Amino acid sequence: MKLTDLNRDGGIGANSLFVQLGDLNILVDCGLHPKKVGRAATPDLAHIRGTRLDLIIITHCHLDHIGSLPVVMRDHPDTPVIMTTSSRLLIERMLHNSANVMLRQKQEENIPDYPLFTHDDIERCAPRISGLPFGHAKHFRGARDQIEIILHPAGHVFGAAGVEIRHKGRAIFFTGDVLFENLRTLAGAKFPAGHFDTLILETTRGTSERPAGKERVHEIARLITAINDTIARGGSFLIPVFALGRMQEMLAVLHDARRFGRLKPCPIIAAGLGIDISDYADAITRKTGHASFSKSIIKELKVKPTPRKIEPGIDLKQKAIYLVSSGMMVERTPSYMLASGLVGHARNAIGFVGYCDPDTPGGQLLAAKPGDDFVFQTADVKTKIKATVERFELSGHADREELAEFAVQTGARCVVLTHGEPDARAWFTQQLGAQMADTRVLDPVPLKTYTV
Repeated sequence: MKLTDLNRDGGIGANSLFVQLGDLNILVDCGLHPKKVGRAATPDLAHIRGTRLDLIIITHCHLDHIGSLPVVMRDHPDTPVIMTTSSRLLIERMLHNSANVMLRQKQEENIPDYPLFTHDDIERCAPRISGLPFGHAKHFRGARDQIEIILHPAGHVFGAAGVEIRHKGRAIFFTGDVLFENLRTLAGAKFPAGHFDTLILETTRGTSERPAGKERVHEIARLITAINDTIARGGSFLIPVFALGRMQEMLAVLHDARRFGRLKPCPIIAAGLGIDISDYADAITRKTGHASFSKSIIKELKVKPTPRKIEPGIDLKQKAIYLVSSGMMVERTPSYMLASGLVGHARNAIGFVGYCDPDTPGGQLLAAKPGDDFVFQTADVKTKIKATVERFELSGHADREELAEFAVQTGARCVVLTHGEPDARAWFTQQLGAQMADTRVLDPVPLKTYTV
């Protein structure tokens, strides 16, 4: 097998792996980098231009894995795309939202490359996208070679899959983004045990050792206590969330807390794509059984919409829970604009419940200290940090120790590291090197082709 990482900068961003198995050329994911704009945000698709692409496999529907899919499908007009049946229900909605965001960014920020694709492009692509149920084997043939593909539940988010590929007696496994723990809305990963020749392993949390006492059940209890304390002192509590997955999980957490009398009475304010995706999560639950979410939660919580326009630097003084995107508080998003008004007041709090890139405003706020000046640049707001800012260990990604344990039990001849920053990959390189003496641990350089 030959493998090339098309993510220009490595790390976490425009995730895309080009895999050559015999005479079959396969692309696994085709994402968009959340911190870049224009063509620089896409994988380096020039690397495969002019190459016949036989198949595209999508592991799940987060933007860093699907955001450039219509671009590569436009360049390769005959290539089929497969994903889980749950992801198939979601993907068009996610891509249409991305097209809307790019159109808005083109107007607001004058980005010449945007939109990278249009709503019409998505509609033209849709017939080539098919869903495959978990655990069902599907065969694809090239001129000479044949592969078998099986998708396995990866936890993490609705529809997320680990990808098993079998070719000429060899077994290859891509974890994609994975969570082994059960969520309120989704069961944890169920990956096949035993040997794989090659393992492609996500490494997101490679720098994060979960301290004792930070188990998910304790962190949820700590979050509810923090919300109650904030409401009691007359403040508002902002939870920045990813629209797909985190929003629905946090709605379920708040619903359970309120149902059992553990959450103080207060308004819950949410809107946007996350609320829309909740309808899809409900449909996935009913149609596939691979989720556990009911949109009735929104009605029972009496969720109110966010204001149509959020004025930068203004504290709305609602004594409310705000559940809004983006999860990393990226510029110009509702969570960014709300935070610009909340941070300067000690009565308020911000609780991060998922992965936060250090270079995003969310990551920078987490790294700052109380009393520091903080600049919300695109909101034109400078304020001192007086609000409580906390991280709660509720990530949708597996702990590094769990991933290392999974890797070791595969006995893989080669482990390829993906989806992690350099320090995270370094931890896995050291740990797996020590525990798997006969295994090649590969941290691929972007755009370099490896034989594995």
